[in-house]
Amino acid sequence: CRELLKKNNNAILLNGGNLYRAIVYSLMQKEPNIFKLRKLMKNIDIKKCMDDNKVELRMENRESVFYINGKLADEEELQSKASSLAVSIIGGIADNSKLFEYARGLIDELRKENNVIVSGRALMQIYPKQDYHLFITASLEERVKRKCIQYKEKEDIKAVKKNIKKRDFLQKLAGFYKIYPNTIKIDVTQCKSVEESTNKVLEYINIQTKV
Repeated sequence: CRELLKKNNNAILLNGGNLYRAIVYSLMQKEPNIFKLRKLMKNIDIKKCMDDNKVELRMENRESVFYINGKLADEEELQSKASSLAVSIIGGIADNSKLFEYARGLIDELRKENNVIVSGRALMQIYPKQDYHLFITASLEERVKRKCIQYKEKEDIKAVKKNIKKRDFLQKLAGFYKIYPNTIKIDVTQCKSVEESTNKVLEYINIQTKV
C-alpha cells in the first residue's frame, strides 16, 4: 500500500487494519489476558471502546496514524504476534457495526479530494462501492518467511507458522477472507520485493481512478 502511495501523488492511505489493532491494543493494556478479554468483548460495541480508550485516527504525511490517549501508537507493537492474534479473535466476536459506519463516513469524506487506498479486512462489508477490491495473497511458507523478517527474526519460525495458521482459521471463520464477485485475487508469492508486488498489483488497476 505504501508503494502504491508513492506512485500516486493524489492518493492517501487509510490503514484500517491498524485502526482495529490500535483499539485492541488499548484494550490489552487494561486486560492482557486474551482469554478473559475474549469473554469481555463478546458483542461489545468496538467503536465505543475506541472512544472510551481515546483512540484517535489522524492523517499525517498522506497516511493514517493512530494515537492512544494522545500518544502515538508504535506500529511494531500494533503488529506484534500478541496483537495480531487478539485482533483475529476480537474481530470475530465484537459488534463492529458502528465502527464500520464510522469508517464509511471517513472514506466518503476522504474520497472528495483524494484517491483512497484502504488496507484491512472486511473491506467489502465496510465499503461495498469500491473501485477495486484487491485480495493480496501468498503461500503459507512465504507469508511465514516475510512475517519473520517483519519481526526482525525475534520470533521462532515454528511459532510464527502456528500463529499464522491459527489467525487464518479465525479470520475465515469470521468471514474476513471471503472472495466477492468483484474481488481481484493477486498472488505475490513469487515476487522478490515490495516494488515487484506493487507492479503486479498495478497491472490490474488504473491508478488514475479512485482505489
